[in-house]
Amino acid sequence: MNIFLDTKTIILLLGIGYLFTIILIFVYGLNHTKGATTKTFFIAKSFQTIVLFCMVYRGEIPDFLSIFLANSLLFIGMSLEVIALLSLQNGLRNKTKMFYFFMNLFGIIGFLLIFLFYNKEYVRIAYCSFITMAILFPVYRMVIGKVPTLLMRTIGSLYLLFIAGNLVRGLTALLSSSISTSFYTPGSYQLISLLSIYLLINLGNIGFFLLIKEKSDSELVRLASYDDLTGTLNRRTFTENAKQYLINYAKKGQPLSYFLFDVDSFKTINDTYGHQVGDQVLQDLTTRIKQYLSKDDLFVRYGGDEFGILMPGKDEGKSNEIAQQITQTFNEVISPNLPVTYTISIGVLTVIPNQYTQLENLYTTCDKALYKAKNNGRNGIFRSQIEEQHAVS
Repeated sequence: MNIFLDTKTIILLLGIGYLFTIILIFVYGLNHTKGATTKTFFIAKSFQTIVLFCMVYRGEIPDFLSIFLANSLLFIGMSLEVIALLSLQNGLRNKTKMFYFFMNLFGIIGFLLIFLFYNKEYVRIAYCSFITMAILFPVYRMVIGKVPTLLMRTIGSLYLLFIAGNLVRGLTALLSSSISTSFYTPGSYQLISLLSIYLLINLGNIGFFLLIKEKSDSELVRLASYDDLTGTLNRRTFTENAKQYLINYAKKGQPLSYFLFDVDSFKTINDTYGHQVGDQVLQDLTTRIKQYLSKDDLFVRYGGDEFGILMPGKDEGKSNEIAQQITQTFNEVISPNLPVTYTISIGVLTVIPNQYTQLENLYTTCDKALYKAKNNGRNGIFRSQIEEQHAVS
């Protein structure tokens, strides 16, 4: 059974769908005026909408508009769409922006030369297919980038399939004169191509808004779980995770080490240099300490300049080594961005938890050790002794 589609009707439907997409993006943008990513996607869809309506009137308006202008705007629109998608996953680099600038310049000038001097349909189709592949290629980062989500991988895979389709179309146009790859020629290729484009466009539009929502949800989780200034866990999130660690390691019968520390004479730093410098000190502190932590360690800012670290699986020897490395880095390395040097004092406790071990008691015992480190002259470490550890359970 042969099924032939009216090309202009399908493209007109796509154009109408794009108009509604533009309206939705515009309305969304009214409440998100600082959303540069959404604005970029809006402009991309605006260009693509113009392209679709130019295609609808192919044969009724000058070829310069329906062919050259339409394909030029298509290159720009697709570039902006990929830029918006990469921005959502923080994958947009300056090199990428330069790539798209020169790719569009090359694509438009090349197509103009073909249009003026060798205006053959199969050449235009092949050229546009290969340029489209190059423009869409960076979406591979959505599939294999840094920690892509399942949604990102799915949407990225759709674009990669579209790239593969353009490769087939371009090669077919160049190598097989018996098969028409034009959207306007009825046949099996037309059916598959138009339906594929229809599905990709609509799924791509929906996918963009789903990615925005996913990113917003992720940001809400981050704001609810982390300290804004230092990027460490907040007290609530730390407590939830730490209590689970205590349960798990009580079952394993394995040790955990707990650090409690703060900046020596932090009030003096704030009073002398101002709170802005004090904030910079806290950010510098967390940056330095994170290099000594493993992915399973929990790093919390309790408030002010007081921090804690829970290290699952670290025994007394290993925790001593890490504590020494941490304090040593503040004595040896001077930050060029800070007008002040500083040190920290650390209270340390290592326990093998049992079913009665309470996080609150770990904190109290370690706080006493920190107090003794301060009394011993600051810039040092004090480990809670075995006889004091009855307080943890």
